[in-house]
Amino acid sequence: MYFVRTAGERDLEKVRALLVESFHATYDDLHGKTKVDDLIAHLFTPAALKARLVRRDAEFLVADNGRNIGGVGFAAMSQVLTKTVMLHLLYVSPSLQRQGIGRDIFAELETCFPDAEIMRLEVEPQNAAATAFYQTHGFIEVGRNENNAAGQSGIPSLIFEKPLEGH
Repeated sequence: MYFVRTAGERDLEKVRALLVESFHATYDDLHGKTKVDDLIAHLFTPAALKARLVRRDAEFLVADNGRNIGGVGFAAMSQVLTKTVMLHLLYVSPSLQRQGIGRDIFAELETCFPDAEIMRLEVEPQNAAATAFYQTHGFIEVGRNENNAAGQSGIPSLIFEKPLEGH
C-alpha cells in the first residue's frame, strides 16, 4: 500500500532513481537513450531536485510504502500566469503503473493550491498513456508549445488545462 506524503531531503536519491527509470521507460523509444540521458542530466541533478523541494510556492509529493518510492509529483504556482498552478512532474515507477498511485498523487496535488483556479501542464504528443491519463482526470488541450527557444528541449508539447474544484 502506497501513501502520498510530502517529499523530504532523504527521499531525493530514490526520487531521482524513479525519475531516471520512468524517463527511460517513457521516452527512449521516442527520442533515443542519449537524448533521454541528456534531459535527465539537466533536469534531475541533486541540486535541481533540492531546489524543487525547498520552493515555497510548490508541493513535492511522493508515494511511499515504507520501503520504496512508487511515484512522485511536483507542482508549483506559475510565475507568469495568474491563479495557475503548473504540474511539472507526475511519474509512477513503470512496474507500478495502473494501480492508482498516479491518481492518488494527482488528487493530493489538486488540493494543495487554494489560490489556484487552473492547473496547467505540458505533455508530449506521442506520450499516449499520459495524454489519456490527463484527459480522464478532466484536462483539455488548450494549445501547443514547440519548445524551440534557446535552452529548450526542441521537443514539442501539448498544453492541457483543468479548472480546479471550488472555482
